[in-house]
Amino acid sequence: MSTPPPSPTAADAERAPTRREWGALAVLSLGLGLIVLDGTIVGVALPDIIADLGLDLTDAQWVNSLYAVLLAALLLSTGRLADRWGRKRLFLAGIVIFAGGSLLAALAGSAAPLIAARAVQAIGAALIMPSTLSTVNAVFRGRYRAAAFGVWGAVISGAAAVGPLAGGALTQYASWHWIFLVNIPLGILVFIAAVLTVPETTGAKGRPGADVDGALLSAIGFGALVFAVIEGPDLGWWTPASEFVVFGWTWPADAPISIIPIMFVVAATALALFVVWERHREKVRRSALLDLNLFRLRTFSWGNITAAAVAVGEFAIIFVLPLYLINALGLDVMGAGLVLAAMAVGAFFAGAGARHLAARFGSPGTVLIGLTLEVAGVVVLALIVQATTPGWIVALPLVVYGLGLGLASAQLTGTVLRDVPVEVSGQGSATQSTVRQVGSALGTAFAGAALSVALAITLPSSLADAGISGKTADTLATSTRDSAGTTISQLRAEGTSSSLGDQTTTAVDALASGFADGTRWALLVASVFLLLGLVGAFRLRRAAAK
Repeated sequence: MSTPPPSPTAADAERAPTRREWGALAVLSLGLGLIVLDGTIVGVALPDIIADLGLDLTDAQWVNSLYAVLLAALLLSTGRLADRWGRKRLFLAGIVIFAGGSLLAALAGSAAPLIAARAVQAIGAALIMPSTLSTVNAVFRGRYRAAAFGVWGAVISGAAAVGPLAGGALTQYASWHWIFLVNIPLGILVFIAAVLTVPETTGAKGRPGADVDGALLSAIGFGALVFAVIEGPDLGWWTPASEFVVFGWTWPADAPISIIPIMFVVAATALALFVVWERHREKVRRSALLDLNLFRLRTFSWGNITAAAVAVGEFAIIFVLPLYLINALGLDVMGAGLVLAAMAVGAFFAGAGARHLAARFGSPGTVLIGLTLEVAGVVVLALIVQATTPGWIVALPLVVYGLGLGLASAQLTGTVLRDVPVEVSGQGSATQSTVRQVGSALGTAFAGAALSVALAITLPSSLADAGISGKTADTLATSTRDSAGTTISQLRAEGTSSSLGDQTTTAVDALASGFADGTRWALLVASVFLLLGLVGAFRLRRAAAK
């Protein structure tokens, strides 16, 4: 195993990276882009996957969220492993596992195998992500480190924005299976390039022992939290709405309390015990999963709070918009991808101008500008969302949102890790990545929950306004809500040959209107979290100035 890099001297801090090190940054960025892309490429293909495999809204949320849930649960552990066993080694292992999970996902024929394959992908991604950032933090110094962090952050925003377009193209011109199959040749290329260019680095020699209990507590806490938010609308927030069955064990529908508040208590208890346990490990001088002393760095603590809130808002938008564009507006997957590509256009121009803005306003100031643009874009989007809004009008505020996304993501990473010592960069980067992934999982969960709750109100109301009531209205509303809007597309395709006959067009228009209203509420929930991120960014700038 390679020895840890020595503490940088003044001369080291100004040493220009070699051509191979710049090449390594490119390869690590490609590996990172691969897993970030996979987190967003699924969204636009989700309606096709729902229709093909017969998923319900909860299944659809888990296809999106389980990837982020497991990433959040595993990143602290894998970041620590990367510091101890070698970052390049874990990066290569992660690429292999991720590609294998992608193959399993492409071959899935029902909800359970697809969700399981997404879990395998997440394990690979959890090995890749902290290895990329901690390697960049260890290899680059001084002003070159800021540039490298800018590239790393830009890749996150760019890949997240390009994902919907790539998903739309692959789904429409091939099939949804190709959003996973494409990862295999790309993974092979990244693996070969990493072997040739990426240096092996490790952290400082750690304390004895493996923090298995800490890993279990963090996984239980994060997993229970996201499970509760996703399943709440179906299982009941307080009293049971339906029974819950897992591995042959049943929580009955006639129980005095739903399992959801129980899971919230489990999450809170596990995360509280995790903090207590990590402090105990520090006190007895044993290896700890998370160095809580990092949170004494104000830039690190406020930066992570900001990143979490922003990730919730960003991924809420990525989850709900494709469903609206395809089901309510009636766009095909490529059309929806083109509308969502407006984010990539904004992010592209933001990437070109981020360095100039950072030179003038500083990285924290650039984050503030970016988040202000994101909030403005989402609020305008929520105001214009209707069942009859043209796609190009939806795209306009998405360009503004993409500008903000590019500015904020590119500069936030470097600001958060600015004061983190190199020898614990793996833990620092894993913590930040964990925070982002918890945020992205909760973003999908909150968006799905908000959409589900809103549709329970907006769909019956819209149908009643159109003169459709009784059992027919109840059946249509329930079917549309459970299918995440796919029922609308099915009725639109069947036309007057559907079971509704001449009422089909009226029903489609009413359901599309109700779905658009539900989407508006989900977007407003996203904007609230982006506003919280904006508040955090103000505190981050103040902390960075001290």
